[in-house]
Amino acid sequence: MEKATIHELSTSVLSELQRLGYASATITIYRRTYQRLIRYAEAKQIQHYSIEVGENWLKESFGIDPGLVVENKGAYNKKWYYLIRPCQCLTEWQLHGCIALKRQGKLASRAIPLQFKNGYDSYVSFCRDAEYSERGIYSRLNRIKRMLLFFDQQGVLSFDDITGRRISDFLATQIELDSRTVATLISSCRVFFRHLYRMGLTQNDLTEKLPAVKANRQFKLPKVWRKEDILTVLNSIDRGNPVGKRDYAILMLITRYGLRSADVKTMKLSNLRWNENVIEIVQKKTRNSLRLPLLRDVGWAIIDYLQHGRPPSDYPEVFLTCTIPIRPFGMHSCALNQILAKQIRHAGVRIPHDVPKGMHSLRHTLASVMLANNVELPLISSTLGHITSKATGIYLHTDIARLRECVLDPEEVLSYEEK
Repeated sequence: MEKATIHELSTSVLSELQRLGYASATITIYRRTYQRLIRYAEAKQIQHYSIEVGENWLKESFGIDPGLVVENKGAYNKKWYYLIRPCQCLTEWQLHGCIALKRQGKLASRAIPLQFKNGYDSYVSFCRDAEYSERGIYSRLNRIKRMLLFFDQQGVLSFDDITGRRISDFLATQIELDSRTVATLISSCRVFFRHLYRMGLTQNDLTEKLPAVKANRQFKLPKVWRKEDILTVLNSIDRGNPVGKRDYAILMLITRYGLRSADVKTMKLSNLRWNENVIEIVQKKTRNSLRLPLLRDVGWAIIDYLQHGRPPSDYPEVFLTCTIPIRPFGMHSCALNQILAKQIRHAGVRIPHDVPKGMHSLRHTLASVMLANNVELPLISSTLGHITSKATGIYLHTDIARLRECVLDPEEVLSYEEK
């Protein structure tokens, strides 16, 4: 639809959003955004849409530079998403005649296209046989599903009809993602295509069509909380009710041990070795055992929840929902992040825009605090459950005070050269 007018493009996009089952409120936001764009174009006497038209509208009307937002070079405002994403949808529809799904909820509601189902199911069995973690399988399959739905919208009828051009078109729809995310996506696709070829489900090795992308783990430094903000949030939790007791115990586990959310969700009563005064779990991500001393303040927080906050239940998990039906937290739910967001609001703490507000950011913060207190890197790795110290090394860049100690004195360098 390269020759379609902005009005025609926007009408097609809105119809597709309806077909994909987007909420009516979301469609209304998109419709109003397109109305504003059309008024801008009419004032400029522009009929046809292009990437340049969208970028100029965002810059001139809202002061948004999509390039800076995409590359994380500027402060990101979440409200910009509802202005940038509609423009991306116009571009995707104009170039490919479809809208690439990115949100997990939309992906979950769509069935795998029939022409790809045998290969997809075969790959699912491969992942199970390889004993990948459930969370890892979930992430891999979502990436593959996103790609297959795109191919289906492009009219691809079989795996053998997939071309390098089709793959490039799909990757182009993911271009605004972080480089590490794109690299992970390509890696997942490579494993999937290799499996299809080995199983004889494709005549050609499609891995040869994928670009090689190297993502630098050190590229993006972790943003951490201030210690006083964490203490304010913890101290403001109302522990006079069951929900507060549960939330406090969860936050204590994450802030004191740096546990991953998945490990807190799946922690069982049997993991609390009261006689030995330790917590012993098998990590969901690495499948490695982790044995931690049961700190006094964490232990009392858990005891308070178990005795006075946890609903009566036969579930073995420590932490349960407080609403009916009572159940453990879903493995792929964002419940713990929502708990933290709620407690931040109640505490009235203003976290800087560039600092993440999810539970994982507390894990980053613990690592940085331990480093600042001269804790050895292998011990930090052990506490966080990293397989090697390499994954922990990124936190070295956050300890500004110790980095300053490494700065050379120019006079000292010059005097050394004169010797």
